[in-house]
Amino acid sequence: MGTSVQNQNISSSSEDTLKTAMHVSRVSMAGNLALSVGKLLAGIFASSSAMISDAIHSASDVASTIVVMVGVHMAAKSADEDHPYGHERMECVASAILAMFLAVVGAEIGIEGVKKIYSGTYVTEELPGIMALAAAAVSIVLKEAMFWYTRAAAKRINSGALMADAWHHRSDALSSVGALIGIAFARHGFPVMDAVASVVISLFIIKAAYDIMKDSIDKLVDRSAGDEVQQRIREVVSAVPGVVGIDDLKTRLFGNMLYVDVEIAADGKLSLAEAHDIAEKVHDSVEQNVNHVKHCMVHVNPAD
Repeated sequence: MGTSVQNQNISSSSEDTLKTAMHVSRVSMAGNLALSVGKLLAGIFASSSAMISDAIHSASDVASTIVVMVGVHMAAKSADEDHPYGHERMECVASAILAMFLAVVGAEIGIEGVKKIYSGTYVTEELPGIMALAAAAVSIVLKEAMFWYTRAAAKRINSGALMADAWHHRSDALSSVGALIGIAFARHGFPVMDAVASVVISLFIIKAAYDIMKDSIDKLVDRSAGDEVQQRIREVVSAVPGVVGIDDLKTRLFGNMLYVDVEIAADGKLSLAEAHDIAEKVHDSVEQNVNHVKHCMVHVNPAD
């Protein structure tokens, strides 16, 4: 009965996660499309390479959101014969793809900015217009709002891929700050700053790519859940009647879920049925009282 209830909870949770992620992703795509078109037009008409670079960054957000949608959709699939542990790690794969995509975009923008600085072509360019400055300001406000909106949803459903997309929004907001500063300096007689801003933007993008890749790798290589979560597990296990002590505890991240392996000590004079009953209670208690635990494996050792 306990296993059946747990499976139903996982299925329901996956369905809620998928619906939330798809809704947030559609909102993100619509916002990014509007922003990328607006910033591109502003960059062209206001003669701002920094704003054009920022527009490319916003356009890349559309592609990254598609990757997130595919990853979350695949991660929500139920376990099958070929994947008995489920598909949660597909979110990590989606995050890694997003990180690589971001790194390439950032490198390209940075290289173009450096080339422009060393070539001196910015000297002959028309100074950026006020439209570029306004577009940068609007972008900062909207992208920061999209960051907090997506971040809140990612935390609610514990989605690594959606959190990566949220930080992509934040990197876009930061890049717009760089564009705003660069354009403002360029309009006051320092045209090279527009190109410098493009390089700064690329660094923000690459930093975001690094953070996303690190998080996805941590979840792919069975990293532990951390001291705080493990302490919570120890408290839950120790509270179960019949548990004399905890001999060993291991945790590993599996996408946005958590696997727990725990060895408990119990009275060695107990019957097999009694020891099994204690283990079953530990199993149920951990899965019910510790967030995001997909499965808890319990081994019983004699205390003496």
